Amino acid sequence: MAPLEQDVLAVREQLFHERVRESIICTLLFASLYILCHFIITHFKKHTDFAAAHDDEDAAVNRIALGLCTFTLAVALGAVLLLPFSIISNEVLLSFPQNYYIQWLNGSLVHGLWNLIFLFSNLSLVFLMPFAYFFTESEGFAGSKKGIMARVYETSVVLLLLTLLVLGMVWVASAIVGNDAASRQSLYDLWEYYLPYLYSCISLFGVLLLLLCTPFGLSTMFTVTGKLLVKPRLLEDLDEQLSCARLEEAAVSHRISSGRASCWLNLNVELLREQFFAIRSKRRKLELRHRASPWQRNLGYPLAMLGLLALTGISVLIVCFHVLELLLDDAAMPRGIQDACLGQVSFSIFGSFGAALQVVLIFYLMVSSVVGFYSSPLFTRLLPERQDTPLTKIIGNCVSLLVLSSALPVFSRTLGITRFDLLGDFGRYNWLGNFYIVFLYNMGFAGLTTLCLVKRVSWGVQAELIRAFGLHKLPLPVTRCPPPRQAPLGLGGSDVAPPRRGGPQGGHQPQSQPGWPLGASGTLEPLRES
Repeated sequence: MAPLEQDVLAVREQLFHERVRESIICTLLFASLYILCHFIITHFKKHTDFAAAHDDEDAAVNRIALGLCTFTLAVALGAVLLLPFSIISNEVLLSFPQNYYIQWLNGSLVHGLWNLIFLFSNLSLVFLMPFAYFFTESEGFAGSKKGIMARVYETSVVLLLLTLLVLGMVWVASAIVGNDAASRQSLYDLWEYYLPYLYSCISLFGVLLLLLCTPFGLSTMFTVTGKLLVKPRLLEDLDEQLSCARLEEAAVSHRISSGRASCWLNLNVELLREQFFAIRSKRRKLELRHRASPWQRNLGYPLAMLGLLALTGISVLIVCFHVLELLLDDAAMPRGIQDACLGQVSFSIFGSFGAALQVVLIFYLMVSSVVGFYSSPLFTRLLPERQDTPLTKIIGNCVSLLVLSSALPVFSRTLGITRFDLLGDFGRYNWLGNFYIVFLYNMGFAGLTTLCLVKRVSWGVQAELIRAFGLHKLPLPVTRCPPPRQAPLGLGGSDVAPPRRGGPQGGHQPQSQPGWPLGASGTLEPLRES
C-alpha cells in the first residue's frame, strides 16, 4: 500500500474514532440529564395519575407521556448548560492546550452539542409536547376499537391538522411580509425555511418572555432568599412567631378533639385537620430556623443579600456598557458562526475570572427568570406541587421551561453577558441582525430591572425598618365619622326619628308606632276618637 493511501486511511480512521467518541460522550451526557429529570418529575407528579393498576391502557398512556415530558425537560436542562459548558471548555483548552486527557474536549464536540440541542428543541416544541397532550386527552374515534393504537391514530390526525394549520399561517405571514421572487421561492422549502422561521418566532417569544420575567425575578429573588434564610434578630423575632405557632397548633388540636367528643358541635373535621397539618409544618420550619447558629443568623443573611445585590448590579452595568458598544461598534451585535474555534482566545477581557463570572451570571439570570415566571400572576397556576401535580400541568411546565431555556443563549448574547458567539442554527434567527430590536431590547432590560429593583428594595427596607422598630404593633388611628343625616318621612326616609339631645329618658327619642303619633313635647300620644 502506498504511503499516500496509508495517510488517507489513517485520517479516515481518526475521523471515525472521533465521531464514535463524540457520540458516546453525547449519549452519556444526555442519559445523565434524562435520569436526573426523571427523578425531578417523579418528585412532583401526582401518584393517582400514574398508579392506575386497574386500567392498563391509561397507565400505558401516562407512562408514554411521562417519558416524553422527561425527554423535553432533559433538553431544557441541556439548553441551560449549553453556553456555560462552551465557555468553560474554552477556558480549559486555553489553560491546558497540550494535555492528553482533555483532547476529547474540542470544537467539534461543542458544535455537535449545539446542533443536537437545537434539533431536539424543535422536535419537542413542535411534535413531542403537542403529541403528549393530545395523547393524554384522546379516547379514540367513535365506533373504533378501544386501545392504545386507537388513541395513537386520533392523536396523529389531530396533530397533522394542527401542523397544517400552523404551516398555513406561517405561509400566509411569509407571503405578506416578503413579496419578492426569492421569498416566493422559499415558501416551498419546508426544511430550510419553514422550521427555522417557526423556531425563530418561538425563540423571539421566549426572549420577550425572558425580558418580562427576568427583571421581575431579579427583584423577587430578595424575597425568596429572605424566606429561605434565617434573618437576624433585629429584623425578625422568631421566639414570638414560634410561640404563636404553638398556640395555634394547640388551639386547633383542642377544637378537633372537642368536635370528635361532642355530637352537638358542627365542625368540619377534615378542614381543621388540614389546617392543623399546615400549622404543624410551619411550626417545625420555625423550630429549624430557631436552632440556627449565630454565624448563620447574623452573617448568612447579610452576605446573601449583598451577593444578590452585587450580581444584579453587575448585570445591569454590563447591559449598560453593551448599549454603549452597540452605538459605537458594529461588532457588538450578536451573530452566528458555523465553526467553534475553541482554545484560541478568551471570551472575557478579565480572563478566567471573567469567564467564571459570565457563567455565574448566566445561571443567576436563568434562576431569576424561572422565579419571575412562576411569581407572575399569569403563570402562578403552573407552579408544580410536591406529589400533587397532574400530568397536563407537567406538560405545561416542560413546555414553558423549554421555551425559556432554549432562548437563554440568545438572551445572554443579545444582552452582552458573554462574548461567545452563537453556534449552529442558533445564529440564523432573522431578528438578530436588526439593530433597533437589539438596542431597544437592551434598553428595556436595563430600565425594567432598575425600576423593579429600586421599587422592591425601597419597599423591603421600609417594611424591615418598620418591623425592626416595632411600629407595626402600634394601634391604627380611629377616626370618628358623624352619623349620616336621614331624610324626612315624606321624602322616603325611615320611620325612626333622629335622636335629639335634651329629650326624655336621658336624651333618647322614642320611636313612633302605628296609631301613636309624637306629641309636641316628644311623648307618645294616643289617637283621639272623633
